Amino acid sequence: MTTAMVAMRFMCRASFVTWLICVRLMMRPDGACATDDFLKFLSGVAGSVHRYTRGTLRILIVEDEQKVAKALREGLEAERYDVDVASTGEEGFFLVNHKAFDLVLLDLMLPRRDGIEVLTTLRRRGLQTPVLILTAKDTVDDRVQGLDSGADDYLVKPFAFSELLARIRALVRRDRSEQALKLQQDNLEMDVVTRKVRRAGQTVELTVKEFEMLEYLLRHRGRVVSREMLARDVWHVTARATPLDNVIDVTIARLRRKIDDRFEPKLLRTVRGVGFVLGVERS
Repeated sequence: MTTAMVAMRFMCRASFVTWLICVRLMMRPDGACATDDFLKFLSGVAGSVHRYTRGTLRILIVEDEQKVAKALREGLEAERYDVDVASTGEEGFFLVNHKAFDLVLLDLMLPRRDGIEVLTTLRRRGLQTPVLILTAKDTVDDRVQGLDSGADDYLVKPFAFSELLARIRALVRRDRSEQALKLQQDNLEMDVVTRKVRRAGQTVELTVKEFEMLEYLLRHRGRVVSREMLARDVWHVTARATPLDNVIDVTIARLRRKIDDRFEPKLLRTVRGVGFVLGVERS
């Protein structure tokens, strides 16, 4: 059976995204290798596993259709993105509140919690991560509602995988170029360029590590930041240990004294057993 015949048979039962990924493999210029990769993809045999290094872009896919989610994950991982998948709105909401992502791909028609509800709740909580909606809902009203709810882009299924990649690259470029150099939470202000911090108009003196931790908390304001996230992204240590947890707790305590003790409202809170949140507690 020729590769083309295999492809036609596969097209009858695969989702459109999976098929597009297969076409990309078949059209690679290295001929036999492209065919081998294509057949491996059909049989589910994994190729060489890419080991992600710090700095790899992290993408969260929130998609309940398993074939689409699987094809998206495999296609994006082939492009060297680090990918997590959530199959329900509730799971996606949990993951984006407990892990740091550079981009969220969000379906709208999700079980338990629909995409618009997830998106509006995250935006109300201060999440600034770019969100690209992927959905079959294609009316103008649907697009307007999605964008007005806080989405950064809107792509209607079916779509070409190459277009999705281009939109991802554009959103990441935009996010990096617009990344705030001045951060604020209530009356707490940070200037990243001059490395100055002020609370209620008063200068707050911080050590280098306290500044880095506060910047991280401000960029994730309203979301729980775990010790694991701080160890990985502020201390740049992947293997956590009790001594490092103690250092993190001491740094948090010093930072809290400097930014909260003499001011209202209190901003830096500990979520017992989970991590820390920067933001005013809502009753």
